[in-house]
Amino acid sequence: MKCSVIVPVYNMAAGGKLEYCLNSLIHQTLKDMEIIAVDDASTDHSLEILRRYEIDYPERFKVIHYEDNRRQGGAKNEGLKAACGEWIGFLDSDDWVVPDFYERLIGKAEETGADVVGCDYSLVSEHTMEVGKIVQNNTGDQTGICDEEQHRKLVMRPGSMVIKVYRGSMIRENGLNFPEGIFYEDNCAGTVWMLYCRRFEKIDEPLYYYYQHNVSTVHHISEEKCRDRMKAGELMVMECSSRGFLTKYRPEIEFRFAETYYITTLFSYMSGVRHRKLSFLAELRDGMKKYFPDFQDNPYYLSEIGEEERRLARLHQKSNIGFYCYYIALNTWRRWRR
Repeated sequence: MKCSVIVPVYNMAAGGKLEYCLNSLIHQTLKDMEIIAVDDASTDHSLEILRRYEIDYPERFKVIHYEDNRRQGGAKNEGLKAACGEWIGFLDSDDWVVPDFYERLIGKAEETGADVVGCDYSLVSEHTMEVGKIVQNNTGDQTGICDEEQHRKLVMRPGSMVIKVYRGSMIRENGLNFPEGIFYEDNCAGTVWMLYCRRFEKIDEPLYYYYQHNVSTVHHISEEKCRDRMKAGELMVMECSSRGFLTKYRPEIEFRFAETYYITTLFSYMSGVRHRKLSFLAELRDGMKKYFPDFQDNPYYLSEIGEEERRLARLHQKSNIGFYCYYIALNTWRRWRR
């Protein structure tokens, strides 16, 4: 089998979203591929839709179902256990890809000897094959043979996992998988997986369609999701440490942790959570001090994080309540000025 594509599914039956996603896979120009749809304890009609595709395309379509919701990481891990492809891909069940997506990415891999190949993606708000806003995912200077310098770049900016194909032997030989039971599982897995890549290449075209809609994970901020992002960051550090990467790539891992665990969580929590708690802010601050107490001196942090964010983070590290009051006053003043 040339390629296995794993599709985690949870409550995607409404509005034809799931069918549009699956049709983009069924009609791929690469025929030597299997589609492994993993129903993550859906409570709508998603499983019925998947069973219908399994009946219609028995030679290409496989359904895995379980009763307990394990989030996307758990679904992906179940898919990995069943996958037998030389190449492995992942597709979110509300997104879709161009008809020759896997043929082109795998072709690029075979042409160059790459272990991982990616592309750019297009942001769309309706089901269409017309290209929307193009988002560059990974950059040209990250491609090529992955020496230590390339790995440093990939740790800092691993890019999305769904717009890539991965050599199956790289995954199996290194026991790679996903955290289960949390959102943002890719924040951990994406970084760790790229450290095993020996050569990375990409196609500079938007071959993946990322569907933006109101029920998407990224559009609803809650304390639970903020905690999941923190957990993903902690697991990333633990994985890098247990696999022997933390010492070698400490500045890059520290930056990645500071950005995802701390900065992104701090400001998404303050801007998106309605009932904010000083206790949560204290927990976030203390967690940063526990793992990387000197993160504010990190050279990547100083160059990649904006000046205002660094200034507010300094205040938060000094005084939890001082930061809270200042942030609220600052945003109230800005809204008044509008």
